[in-house]
Amino acid sequence: MTAGRRPESRAAVGGSRGASRWAPGASRPCAGHLGVGCALRRPVPGRRGRAKARPVGSGGELRTVEPLEYYRRFLKENCRPDGRELGEFRATTVNIGSITTADGSALVKFGNTTVICGVKAELATPTEDSANKGYIVPNVELPSLCSPRFRSGPPGEEAQAASQFIADVIDNSQIIEKEDLCIANGKLVWVLYCDIICLDYDGNLLDASAFALLAALKNVQLPSVTINEETGSSEVNFKQKNPLMIRKHPVATSFAIFDDTLLIVDPNAEEEELATGTVTVVTDEDDRLSSVHKPGGSPLTGAKLQDCITRAITRQREVKQLIDKVIKSIKPK
Repeated sequence: MTAGRRPESRAAVGGSRGASRWAPGASRPCAGHLGVGCALRRPVPGRRGRAKARPVGSGGELRTVEPLEYYRRFLKENCRPDGRELGEFRATTVNIGSITTADGSALVKFGNTTVICGVKAELATPTEDSANKGYIVPNVELPSLCSPRFRSGPPGEEAQAASQFIADVIDNSQIIEKEDLCIANGKLVWVLYCDIICLDYDGNLLDASAFALLAALKNVQLPSVTINEETGSSEVNFKQKNPLMIRKHPVATSFAIFDDTLLIVDPNAEEEELATGTVTVVTDEDDRLSSVHKPGGSPLTGAKLQDCITRAITRQREVKQLIDKVIKSIKPK
């Protein structure tokens, strides 16, 4: 099923820092440049008015020969080689409704990391044990064009792990009740195929993928479907469309662990390679912890994990506010 062309909208938020620096009141709206767009920008302390400390002996030679020591010299000064502080996110942008052949779509950028999600809806017959439930089928792709580290061919281990992570987010957060996708009990349900494709890989794939999925689902419009009682066939009314019922707004927030103790948010690809571990925390708008994803690596103390959860809650509010602002801007006046 091909959706009609929808207006495209885009919004951005500057690099967010730790929880104490994410005050919504600091936002300043300005005009976007794609359709009915908007932008949120924040002044970033340290970028103007004062020079950031630069560690001694932090030249390109050290970065090549001893990359971990190079990073440690920055981390000791509470900053990172790309200019961010430890609790600062990369500039985040979202563009909703950019794929006209999808029933819902979104493109998300975390710095250089670029992920696009397209949702296609199809009608299907439910299984006997789930007669009143539809399906949500996520798939994350890491094509060779997004980074030299990936090869063409069947999905690699990282792509499969990301797909499973997104599937767990959908199930654990209850972003959509699968009963809401049922049209006729035991006869007809919706299947949502969510294709998430990385266009440019520079770390933190999980956060960007979860963000793109949520924004794309918020953009989905499904036509009205009824069952003809006489013929038993389905009748689709493309002129009458309704948005999905989004029950929760899960947002993933990832951290890299350095030297078993130090936490930095939104790691890029280089930081992920050097980290001794990573952890991703998923929270919703009710400050509820949906899941914690930690694929091995350095252990975390209870206090460190609680710090991650606190930061993730604040990040969730920031992301939801951004998505809501874009969705509101593309609704008919």
